[in-house]
Amino acid sequence: MLTPFGALFALTALAVLAVYLLRLRRLRAIRRVLRLDEPTLASRLPLVLALAAVPALLGLAAAQPVVETTRITPERTDAQAFVVIDVSRSMLAAVSAGAPTRFERAREVAREVRAAFPEIPFGVATLTDRVLPHLFPTTDERVFDATLDRALGIEKPPPGAFYLTFATNLSALRDIPAKGYFLPSARKRVVVVLTDGETQAPTGDLATAYAREPRSNAILVRFWDAEEGIYETGVAEGGYEPDARSETAVARVASLVEGQAFEEGDTQAVVEAVREAVGVGETVARSEQSGRIALMPYVVLVALVPLVVVLRRRNVWWSRPRRARETPAPRPGAEAVAASHAEPAPAA
Repeated sequence: MLTPFGALFALTALAVLAVYLLRLRRLRAIRRVLRLDEPTLASRLPLVLALAAVPALLGLAAAQPVVETTRITPERTDAQAFVVIDVSRSMLAAVSAGAPTRFERAREVAREVRAAFPEIPFGVATLTDRVLPHLFPTTDERVFDATLDRALGIEKPPPGAFYLTFATNLSALRDIPAKGYFLPSARKRVVVVLTDGETQAPTGDLATAYAREPRSNAILVRFWDAEEGIYETGVAEGGYEPDARSETAVARVASLVEGQAFEEGDTQAVVEAVREAVGVGETVARSEQSGRIALMPYVVLVALVPLVVVLRRRNVWWSRPRRARETPAPRPGAEAVAASHAEPAPAA
């Protein structure tokens, strides 16, 4: 029940039944005066039940009942990983108009790497001239995929500085081991960086940040091709040229953090590097919600059934064909009373 106090609406059934009882008392008094028979309990019961069922069902609907299903998944408690995706504007580059961009290819590699380790909690962060976490490590694949598809976008957020030759600054990766991105219990930490490597010159403080214990194992994957351009309007933008120095820059960063560097076609090698970094560890069974069904619409539809019963008894009962009833025998003395009120016959 998402809003259990909404069930108090069902108490209005007491008011409805109270009105019905008052009306019943009045009808009984009228029947006694007219000397009519009382209807049977069986004929009254459907109406009473319908009157009580309508507010009761609406009260249940107001409580917003849901059915939740859960599933048990194994989860490593000693290891966590982050996928960091470069969202600078150069990640829009592609080999031709309509071809997958660097950013789109990076998202697919992120999915492949995460799918290879279902028991490892993975988080998602973006990189420009700073790192921004979008999802902290989780084993829920649906949340991971939804974050990649809905929360990420080129220059979302934009870099803090404008009019720079390169908006990406791989030196910002120093924040990940230094600012609590991982839980203290995660002794094995992996940072998978998906970038085109077109970055400002890396600085030496990266080495200091990644020397902290427990160490964060950095794995960099470069998405780059000399023939690529930015085709946002269908025509290559003249102001962009792929920077051939990106390979050297990525290798320099990997050296500073004592990590590894790969090209985008080496996805299997990236997976093996992550597997080597996380090793083998103890897993625990974790319960997670796998589905939710809202029952409120169905309960409201069910409430229409007793409502139809009430309306039919109230407004349509007279349209049903009735059986012919026998004329009741006159009460004793009725003939004399009728004769006394009759007009005298005309004289002959």
